[in-house]
Amino acid sequence: MTDSMSLNIFVMVPKKHQQGEYLNGYRIGNYPKILFKGLSQYKPPRGFVEVTADNADTPVSPHFRLKQFLCKQNGGYPKYLVLKEALPLKMELILQRLNAKGYRCESFHVMSGYRTPYYNKAIGNVKYSRHIYGGAADIFLDENPKDKMMDDLNQDGKSDYKDAAIIYEIIDELYGKPYYVKFLGGLARYKKTANHGPFVHLDVRGRRARWGD
Repeated sequence: MTDSMSLNIFVMVPKKHQQGEYLNGYRIGNYPKILFKGLSQYKPPRGFVEVTADNADTPVSPHFRLKQFLCKQNGGYPKYLVLKEALPLKMELILQRLNAKGYRCESFHVMSGYRTPYYNKAIGNVKYSRHIYGGAADIFLDENPKDKMMDDLNQDGKSDYKDAAIIYEIIDELYGKPYYVKFLGGLARYKKTANHGPFVHLDVRGRRARWGD
């Protein structure tokens, strides 16, 4: 018996095909013209992955699908997406660590993955959010029950900031490990609000950053 692996390849639609704020009817908006602190990772993407009803369920890693990273803005297909390859790989590593710690989960609920600059501005987020560059995800565990809310990981009868802190701490333990260098990035934990439950933000910006409630 031998193991096998499927490799999915996505051909990007070049950014030059964008007309004004739109690409094939999908509103992208405008990327900042000036790089944040002159850093190359803040360059506009060279292109976008086209997502349709037919390919939305395509795996981008063993436990994550293309559709999980789509921007939450309204609109039908086709939609367009930017996704840094390191992001789902980092999430696979974290998923493995959580399972090893006894928190059984098949995947994460991705509350927010890619955001178009248009949508990012509409929700009042920061101009240079890593989400618009396809390198960030806001996640939580939603396994038991599947109710689009963080699971009660510490079994205190509540879904709250303390559950997000468990995920945060498990991720932060990876910092300093030689194999984790390629996944360095931001990490933050957020409390429940009237608009969302508790969650953890992570990204692959290439340097360590920490913030949050």
